[in-house]
Amino acid sequence: MSGGAVRSGLILAVSGGLLWFCWGLYLGSEAVIPSFEQVKSLHRSSDILLMDREDRPLHQLRLDLGARRLPWTPLTEVSPALQEVIIASEDRRFWKHGGVDWPALLRAGWFRLQGKKAGGASTLTMQLAARLDPGLRPSEKQRSPGQKWAQLRAAWALERNWSKARILEAYLNLVSFRGEVQGIHAASRALLDKFPSGVEREEALLLAALIPSPNASGERVAQRACTLASRLGAQADVCPRLEQMALRVLTGGLPPIRPLQALAPHAALQLAARLPGGQPLPERLPSTLDGPLQRFAVETMALQLAQLAGRNVHDGALLAVDNDTGEILAYVGNAGNHQATRQVDGVTAPRQPGSALKPILYQLALEQRLLTAASLLEDAPVELDTNGGLYAPQNYDMAFKGWVSLRTALASSLNVPAVRTLMLVGPVTFLERLRRLGFDLLDREAAYYGYALALGSGEVTLRQLVGAYRTLANGGLASPLTLQPGRERIEPERVMDPASAFIVAQVLADPIARGMTFGLDNPLSTPFWSAVKTGTSKQMRDNWCVGFSSRYTVGVWVGNFDGSPMHEVSGVSGAAPAWLEVMNFLHRGQPSLPPPPPPGLLATRVSFEPPLEPSREEWFLKDTELTTVRLNAQRPVRIQHPPEGAILAIDPDIPPERQRLFFLMSPPDANLSWRLDGHKVIDPQQGWFPTPGSHHLELVRQSPEKAETLDRVRFEVRGALAKPWVDSTTQHH
Repeated sequence: MSGGAVRSGLILAVSGGLLWFCWGLYLGSEAVIPSFEQVKSLHRSSDILLMDREDRPLHQLRLDLGARRLPWTPLTEVSPALQEVIIASEDRRFWKHGGVDWPALLRAGWFRLQGKKAGGASTLTMQLAARLDPGLRPSEKQRSPGQKWAQLRAAWALERNWSKARILEAYLNLVSFRGEVQGIHAASRALLDKFPSGVEREEALLLAALIPSPNASGERVAQRACTLASRLGAQADVCPRLEQMALRVLTGGLPPIRPLQALAPHAALQLAARLPGGQPLPERLPSTLDGPLQRFAVETMALQLAQLAGRNVHDGALLAVDNDTGEILAYVGNAGNHQATRQVDGVTAPRQPGSALKPILYQLALEQRLLTAASLLEDAPVELDTNGGLYAPQNYDMAFKGWVSLRTALASSLNVPAVRTLMLVGPVTFLERLRRLGFDLLDREAAYYGYALALGSGEVTLRQLVGAYRTLANGGLASPLTLQPGRERIEPERVMDPASAFIVAQVLADPIARGMTFGLDNPLSTPFWSAVKTGTSKQMRDNWCVGFSSRYTVGVWVGNFDGSPMHEVSGVSGAAPAWLEVMNFLHRGQPSLPPPPPPGLLATRVSFEPPLEPSREEWFLKDTELTTVRLNAQRPVRIQHPPEGAILAIDPDIPPERQRLFFLMSPPDANLSWRLDGHKVIDPQQGWFPTPGSHHLELVRQSPEKAETLDRVRFEVRGALAKPWVDSTTQHH
């Protein structure tokens, strides 16, 4: 017998034995496989969809960076051309075999026995079985015989328990295409920028050519796609188009998948950061955002920045909340297009607030009954002695208005009256109030900020400002803002006196009072009741507009995250137009009525002598009401030294008698007295021997009826004395 005949007989014997063994294996015990429903339920997209309050998609955010998967795609949403081409490429007899393609398997065995290169014999079902069971994946280039038999058993089990359509559907959702891209949904979106339902035949050829070797070069993939096209009877001119497509799509890194929705990236990141670790990612992330409002806010901010581009304004943020619940309805972290700053969240970024803190300052002065809305404040040049030297505040227009009422000073955002008010209230007291309102970035001592705190020398966030103005809108009740729906409501905390908060809201809603600075026709005027304030930080680096209606609070910031100043942009021209558009959108179908006055208020007709301002109806806290406000042209007496928030140090090497502290007032008035820590200073001319600790100094005018505090400061003494001593200049009574 010839050698060829012997070899042929051997091959037939081996093949027959193989068939007999596999048939016995097929009839044996069935492999354990998961159900189709289990496989589908365990599929996790690498992206998460942020949903609005009505369960409408707002933003698609990728969280799993280890793989690129998109939601499971039913077979009915995969184009017939794509199904046909992938089956033709990977498993031509898919619809006929029972999990194993015996002719292909025998042909592969024949080629191997002859020492020839064998083609692939794995069916789609076998490939799916290997993907479902990590133990069937080869550790080297090829599977071991044991792995191969287990793969065959799993494929038969799949065919017995799953329909062909389900096997194909699962395969298409789990197969890898290129790099980190898994599944037909991610592949068609990443490589073709279309859904699987829209993939055409030539595009399907490219995707199918990637499956055997996902990371092959563009030229190799194009060659494989051309071969497949020829086998399917395509015209010869398809090959140049396939090559052009492959080089275009596969050259360089994988392009990012264009999100279906991209309206709230920063809000999505905030909510995703709160997801519990160690658990599968949910496909949907609920939020309190209002979809139509969010889209309108994004478009409005983009348009406003486009209009301001010529003035070197590139970034902007917006936050809108419900006054009653604290739920965030619109969250625009950054509407700018600068690649370097696009990821910066302007809602939480620390920025200087400018004049936006003034309403809180004046509310505190009213609450402490230091001033009324009709009190006169001098808007004139002033130089203040601070730890950092002389401080000389200026107004935005570099002009001074003389004597004005608190109502006019606040509504028209005059700077010097605000600084004078802070001198009355005290930076320490004001700082304490700001921290209670949630401004936790103001973590330095009061002396660090000084009197410039009235004009926004510290750093705050847009979220904090909106929260504080919402507190004003709610009559002084503060509670957290939230993006999470269904969150248990926290009992509000009383931070402000409701009567003084009401007066400040009325001032901020007064278009006549703000006319001195802004005129009567400006973007701060709404056709319904609203209270609003602008702010601009030094060197025009930040521009704000924050205000509220009876139901909503909206805050807008514009500026540049790279720190560059804007060119001639004020609160009215920068942030206010976007604020007005969003407020009008919110109230397009509902009114905003003035809030009712709380108890403890009186409305009184007040006039001024001389007539610095027209007579008007004014709100007063009970027992502070006036009918006539007379100007005392004499400059009010103030504490000149020590300045508010000063930190003094005792030097242990200097004798105590040489470290006396002398209290100074300006202008001097012999009829006034000093009170330190609640006790009268008998002889201030001798000076005060400083004792370590915090101290409270007051300038007092004593009358038979009462003692009136004209000014007050807090300061601190640090260190220790070299030896004991007795302070003989202070007596208690």
